[in-house]
Amino acid sequence: MTTRHTYHHGDLRRAVLAAAVEVIERDGPARLSLRDLARRAGVSHAGPVHHFGDKAGVLTALATEGYGLLADALEASPDGDSELVELGVSYVRFAVRHPAHFAVMFRLDLLHPEDPDLCAARQRARALLTGGVERVVGDSATLRPELAGVAAWSLVHGYASLHLAGALPEEASGEDVEGVARAVAALLFRSP
Repeated sequence: MTTRHTYHHGDLRRAVLAAAVEVIERDGPARLSLRDLARRAGVSHAGPVHHFGDKAGVLTALATEGYGLLADALEASPDGDSELVELGVSYVRFAVRHPAHFAVMFRLDLLHPEDPDLCAARQRARALLTGGVERVVGDSATLRPELAGVAAWSLVHGYASLHLAGALPEEASGEDVEGVARAVAALLFRSP
């Protein structure tokens, strides 16, 4: 039996996004529909349309929120000799704690990619990742910061994606996701 949520003035946006997280975590973003989100939020179909416009609008808002959460997680990473490793661990931790956000953030085909809020949130997270790489690479004559950044991002994003998909071998998919992420990241992120 489905419980009907009541709509309280001012929280429809939050209710729709929370419902979207539930659907995406269970079924993935392809199964998301505005009609279902409205039903879950206890409002008419027009409610989500009024706030988000369309399905891409909901996913864009969720991705924007995800980039903000990611940036917050990266800002909370410890500084020091292993700063870049810890940024990588924070990235993986974010993905594991927010799989629905992670599932849509990099799917530009599902979003309104030019949305100003999305662009600003994405830039904030990117700047934190780029800054960490630049501090480690520094003035290295052998490493190009932009390529080092792509390598670092690819490594932690790939590990997080494989972990969430359940595609890692058993020895790399244990309960200590952060410990494995730290060990994997340390292979690439050793300070010079």
